[in-house]
Amino acid sequence: MLSARPDDSIPADFWRSINYFNLYRLALVCFIVFIALAFDAERLFGQVKGQLFLVTGLLYAAVVILSFVPLRLRWLQFSWQLAGQVCSDIVALTVLAHASGGIQSSVGLLLMVSMAVAGIISRGKMTLFFAALASIAALLEHSYSVLYDDAPVTQYVQVGLLCVSYFAVAGLAHKLAQYALDNQKLAQRRGRDLIGMAEANRLVMRDMQDGVLVVDEHDRIVQMNPSASRLLRSTEASDSHLADSFPLLYEQYLLWKNNAINARTTLQLDGGLQARLRFIGVERDMSQGAVIFLEDMQHVQAEAQQIKLAALGRLTANLAHEVRNPLSAISYATELLQEEPGDARQTRLLQLIRDNTQRINRIVQDVMQLNRRDRAQPESFDLSLQLPVMVDEFNQAERVEPGVLVLRAEQECIVSFDRGHFRQVLWNLCRNGLHFGQHLPGSLVLLTGIERGRVILEVQDDGPGISAEHRAKLFEPFFTTAEQGTGLGLYIARELCEANGAWLEYHEPAGERKSGACFRITFGERRLGKRPVHEYGG
Repeated sequence: MLSARPDDSIPADFWRSINYFNLYRLALVCFIVFIALAFDAERLFGQVKGQLFLVTGLLYAAVVILSFVPLRLRWLQFSWQLAGQVCSDIVALTVLAHASGGIQSSVGLLLMVSMAVAGIISRGKMTLFFAALASIAALLEHSYSVLYDDAPVTQYVQVGLLCVSYFAVAGLAHKLAQYALDNQKLAQRRGRDLIGMAEANRLVMRDMQDGVLVVDEHDRIVQMNPSASRLLRSTEASDSHLADSFPLLYEQYLLWKNNAINARTTLQLDGGLQARLRFIGVERDMSQGAVIFLEDMQHVQAEAQQIKLAALGRLTANLAHEVRNPLSAISYATELLQEEPGDARQTRLLQLIRDNTQRINRIVQDVMQLNRRDRAQPESFDLSLQLPVMVDEFNQAERVEPGVLVLRAEQECIVSFDRGHFRQVLWNLCRNGLHFGQHLPGSLVLLTGIERGRVILEVQDDGPGISAEHRAKLFEPFFTTAEQGTGLGLYIARELCEANGAWLEYHEPAGERKSGACFRITFGERRLGKRPVHEYGG
């Protein structure tokens, strides 16, 4: 149903189309008025019909000109304006056809343009309504001519064919317009889908751990994600040639294109990194370029190690009780035998048994710590208050001489850490430092401070230090240079730090100390006061 209210939901293309249609009507009426004025209308159409033709043409021109006002201002709804223009065309062209001789003048054929426009830009069944109005007008005009102007009755056949043409043109135009509109909506939907897929592709490539390079058929880099830039240590812009930016990678790419290597190979990168390459052609014949994946082998090795350690943790959880029960029996029996009198050789052998049972028990305890990572319960505490207590406990338990372990702590260093985990981490680090240190005053130093907005805790010793060849394996499980060590202390310490949002690193000694080892814990969050440094020696 038509409405007199403006409709903002009509697409701009429809308003543009009706504006062009109105310009066509203006050109048509100008031509009609020019014909009526330039030639003798009475000689062309007869005395009465010539006047009717001229008057109708002038009125039609006025209607067309006035229709520009609501069209430009959009006072009325789109359907109202279209109906007004088409209906005025039907009335005016029917009268002009009657004035110029009826069906024989062929003026009625001009209505087919209006029917086509109505079919293209109208909605629903309004197209058939306009065709019906045009057909009724044509039949009424010819009936009037038959009754009053002695027109031949046989021309009803021509009028009927003209009416059929109105319906055919209007219906065909409407179907074609609907088909074009559906294709336009489909293209817009596909365009939105492509934009969404492009954005999803950008986000996936940005967050992928593997490096991704896209090259075109001319071996030029089209796209490269941040992981590829990190692995290749380059931020080359797009549209650079692969051979110029990454020669080693380009050699492998050429070998793959020539089927000289498989789609997977390993490339040695700068800085000691390794990447597993995987090539996928955009087309089967690689005519449209390829996608190159670079998988960081460090992640692969780390995942494999995590799987191995997880399996080890499950195994140790099942074996721990079975091992400790007979171990406790052996230790208890050894203590009983030591209480009985015996020679020196027997005493030495019993002490050897007891020492080794204690070592095995310590190994079992260390291995069982592998399962404690996920049970962290962080709480906030002040390092300046917690460290002196731990230093006293450590000195008494390890029988450390006074002054060997020195604490230099900033006051009000608030950190978040599981207290039990923190005690174990600090105990492992101090025990290592004491084992390799010289046991002199100040040989072992605990130092707190602030660096880049985070609280740090350093454990420094004056031992021989750690060689460069051993630093890469320092935090690997079961790696040790000590004869009585299990190789799990530093690994467990790092795992517990990561479980509490901190990280443990090895640093070269700095400041006054030029030798020895330095292990640094960097905490995840902190609050640091401004009171002076508190130095405590135990």
